[in-house]
Amino acid sequence: MSETTDAAAGAARRMLSKVPEVTVWFWVIKILCTTVGETFADWIDTSLGIGLTGTALLFTVVLAAVLGWQLRLSRYVPFVYWLTVVVVSVTGTLYTDILTDRLDVPLAVSTSVFAVLLAVVFGIWYARERTLSIHSIVTLPREMFYWLAVLVTFALGTAAGDWTLQLTGWGPGASVLLPAVLIVSVVVGRRLGANAVLAFWLAYILTRPLGANLGDWFASPTGEHGLGLGTAVTSVVFLLAISAVVAYLTFSRSDVIADPQQRPEPEGVANPVRERIMLGFYALVAVVAAGVLVWASGRPHALTSDEPTAGPATTAMGPGRAAAHFPATEVAKFRAITQDTVSKVQAGQQAAATTRIKDLETLWDRDQDTLQPMDRTGWEVLDHKIDIALKALRTKSPDAATETQALTDLLTALG
Repeated sequence: MSETTDAAAGAARRMLSKVPEVTVWFWVIKILCTTVGETFADWIDTSLGIGLTGTALLFTVVLAAVLGWQLRLSRYVPFVYWLTVVVVSVTGTLYTDILTDRLDVPLAVSTSVFAVLLAVVFGIWYARERTLSIHSIVTLPREMFYWLAVLVTFALGTAAGDWTLQLTGWGPGASVLLPAVLIVSVVVGRRLGANAVLAFWLAYILTRPLGANLGDWFASPTGEHGLGLGTAVTSVVFLLAISAVVAYLTFSRSDVIADPQQRPEPEGVANPVRERIMLGFYALVAVVAAGVLVWASGRPHALTSDEPTAGPATTAMGPGRAAAHFPATEVAKFRAITQDTVSKVQAGQQAAATTRIKDLETLWDRDQDTLQPMDRTGWEVLDHKIDIALKALRTKSPDAATETQALTDLLTALG
């Protein structure tokens, strides 16, 4: 009687799978969600003026609400699941930004910490459930472990991606290539017999920097080797793409995992020998990637002597003249970010300053379509000074005096 009751209770606690099948659509929408999530976070941070900490608190509350909705469901619902992924991606990114910008934790340290934390999550998950397969997400504890792992992978992907850009100084287009090549390597390894769970989570981590860098490439001005769409257009394009894919998945149900008890036996059986060989292959790829980063970090990506200098209009304008025709509220945001960056430089917080100036770049690019028609000359003057400041902070061997001078010149131009 007791065994029958326990079995019935166990069956009652089991649900249909709460996550989608891993198809090509899974990876497409995962990358799209990553891009939109980061862009939306930037918009909240720069437009509403609530600051990074306020934005993180806001999204933590939103995450709790959305995740609660997801956990209450008894089956996979595409809209709710992918909404949760977007919010988790934003929240994980913000947590990394807080470590870098507010607590001045070096990106190398935060990357290492998140990697260890992810290993701990996986270790506890496996010790309790004896599986890490997403096909086994049919109980509440497993789903909780799953979402915790997803949150940490986004934070880890953000830290690792930002650290890579800091080391290499790569532009938007080039920065897409490394995570893309690594993802291809993961796929090849899986096809040749790598462990399915390992391959899945490696790809999941790598799609975070890929999606973010892809968004930067689309949004960055053509003068910075981007496609020049701007953050607003990029966000709309990716959001429409997400909506289309989610609608397709909702009606087609092509990514719904069948009841695990009714699933057919897998066609292939894990081969321990092949898994070990492919583990060695992944290790080799990691070594090669590290070598590429070391090589790239050693190459000069500083401000060169033939960098274009300011034209007559730049030198002729007095303090504040360049920004005189722009909305005061927007100019105030530019000044606040620039002043904050100066403070970080003077405090010796180089990593935090480099990350903070990215907020200025994002806000400036987003407002280009609005500000440039108001005063093209003023916009060009400020754009040039922002470029100088960006290059001063992103050089391989930054000099505090040069950075401070570039930022001070920008503050003077802003008025």
